[in-house]
Amino acid sequence: MGSTKTSAKVVTGCMIIIGNEILSGRTQDTNLNYLAKALNELGVRMQEARVIPDVESVIVETVNECRAKFDYVFTTGGIGPTHDDITAACMAKAFDTELELHPDIVEVIKRREAPPEIMESRLLMARAPKGAVLIDNSTGGPQGFQIGNVFVMAGVPMVMQAMTDSLDNTRIPGGAPVRSRTIGAYLGESQVAKQLGKIQDQHPDVDLGSYPFYREDGYGTNLVVRGTDEVELEEMIEKIRAMIHSFDVEPIKE
Repeated sequence: MGSTKTSAKVVTGCMIIIGNEILSGRTQDTNLNYLAKALNELGVRMQEARVIPDVESVIVETVNECRAKFDYVFTTGGIGPTHDDITAACMAKAFDTELELHPDIVEVIKRREAPPEIMESRLLMARAPKGAVLIDNSTGGPQGFQIGNVFVMAGVPMVMQAMTDSLDNTRIPGGAPVRSRTIGAYLGESQVAKQLGKIQDQHPDVDLGSYPFYREDGYGTNLVVRGTDEVELEEMIEKIRAMIHSFDVEPIKE
């Protein structure tokens, strides 16, 4: 008999990583992993991540496309004081509003004294679209901002993580957090593909993935189930365990 359970609404997120330095390979992005995990705990499922250059037309087009497609969009990079930090201006253009110096960010920046020419450069980090709401930054530096369903954050990992940590379900009402279970076996993906397909068909609301591994004592597959219903996850793991035993192989508990 089929399940009559009503699927919970999936709250979706997308990350836009802005920066030529990421695309060139000079800088390795670590923010995606941190943000995806944090969003999961807030009940937001990261569905896409895009890496784009510091080009106004590309940023504006990508932001407008993603904010219409996903519940929440998170950008990193391009809000510093140099000529190629154009994210704030692009957000103003995407939302068809003016760019201004946000007084609260100005106040934070002016706490640190500096010669006039240095202060002038620093104040570029206070630019935000009119109507933006700030994102806290516990490092003491300039804040990020939110406009609409788009959250604009720094690219520097320490600062980006501080901004991410300030977000909660009051700011981002999400769904139920996604949980996962993993079980492995010294079986190839091709051996278990047909059986996994049947198990997946029986549980359409749960993601079932297979990931090959290679170790000194052999190769095999890790099987990962991800969903919001803990009981259903355990049911699937039991089915997968039984499937593994059907090959006269012992499961590996990861």
